Amino acid sequence: MSDSVRKLANLAARVAELESERELTLRLAQTDSLTGLVNRGPFTSALCERLEAARAEGGRVTLFIVDLDRFKALNDTLGHHAGDLFLAEVGERLRCDCAPGELVARLGGDEFALIGADVDVAKRAQRLVSLLAQPHTIYGRVVSPGASVGVAVFPDDAADAGDLQRFADMALYRVKMQGGRRWSAFDAELRAENLRRRTLEAELRRAIPAGEIEPWFQPVIDAADGRIVGAEVLARWRHPEQGLLAPAAFVPIAEELGLIGRIDEAVFEAGCARAATWVADGLIEKVSFNVSPRDLLDPAFSRKLIGRLGRTALPATALTIEITETFLLQDLALSRRHIERLNAKGVSVALDDFGTGYSNLRAIMNLPIQTVKLDRSLIGDVAKEPRVAKLVTSMLQAARALGVRIVAEGVEEEAQAIFLRAAGCDRMQGYFFARPMPAAAMDAELRAPRAVAPVTRETIGRRARS
Repeated sequence: MSDSVRKLANLAARVAELESERELTLRLAQTDSLTGLVNRGPFTSALCERLEAARAEGGRVTLFIVDLDRFKALNDTLGHHAGDLFLAEVGERLRCDCAPGELVARLGGDEFALIGADVDVAKRAQRLVSLLAQPHTIYGRVVSPGASVGVAVFPDDAADAGDLQRFADMALYRVKMQGGRRWSAFDAELRAENLRRRTLEAELRRAIPAGEIEPWFQPVIDAADGRIVGAEVLARWRHPEQGLLAPAAFVPIAEELGLIGRIDEAVFEAGCARAATWVADGLIEKVSFNVSPRDLLDPAFSRKLIGRLGRTALPATALTIEITETFLLQDLALSRRHIERLNAKGVSVALDDFGTGYSNLRAIMNLPIQTVKLDRSLIGDVAKEPRVAKLVTSMLQAARALGVRIVAEGVEEEAQAIFLRAAGCDRMQGYFFARPMPAAAMDAELRAPRAVAPVTRETIGRRARS
């Protein structure tokens, strides 16, 4: 063989090798490494192609979204490696159960999806539920987390792939929230809910620049003498047709749309502007704001907040930022940087929902937090159940030993207030004292004359009702 022929042969072999490597790389990029199923990208492409074919032929396409139940508990109990083995087993079961023409994928986490044709929706969904309810053996342990299924059908429910996936997700969410039945199809009820949400989304985008999202204030009471010493700022939407809306009616949608940052900014600036006058007049000491965990994960969050504060007349020492344990656990290093940067400017930081997680005390010990807010879930029975009383007392003692101020939220009864005062709580807030109120009502409340006296069984109720 001549040198030129040999070189050509080697070149051809190398080209074939490179082509094989390219195909392998492409295949790996389209495949979930844990289960061997296709991943979200090619699955979405396949769904779009099947919708186009069904549209041309007048056929149907059924989408099933499958979410495993109690998977987090399995991970926490047996470990992540066991969780991975379980997911691989689920993927294999779904692959083996596929009928001709069906495509199954792992979308991520413990969520899977299946594309079917014009099938009996109820029969196929129930088969998926039954299939994944069968016991699995992991590390010698028998586990049966089960699964929930949401279904949507083209063209009956949706005209494109995006809506089809969204509607199947809505059906799945209903299963998760309501319990009982393990699968649900998109229906007229969910269609009405989708229309309501779409309308609310459009109105919310308009409401923010229109100034309809406004700050309301809930007084914070000094436990020693009953004075109003601060306020927590809460968002309210003054809807032109529906009236006043609480955060639960619009914050989840704002989170989904990425608008929560704009809402937080609008409420922060308006709330600081009103609070600055009260602080300057000596009527309150501090005002506090809750911050979205999504915003807190922004490395520039603390710098942005300090910049916004600088555009208001509120002193940094009169501001408290409330953060949750969820944020602390996601990135402790980032938490520390934000808190230290805020503290350096004089801004205080409070840990909200204290007592609801195992790591709260550790967070206080390791981070420069000035305040903890005792969660309302612990307050309800604190004056009735001795075990709850002992738990709360020990938590208050631990926080006090660390030099942290303690605020109890959700105080609704006189007996709760009396107990918390005696147990060493510094400050309280809740419906027993005052509900959240607009700025004008808060101003009137702060400027109303009232005598200052220690909080006792005789005076605390009178002060709260006066």
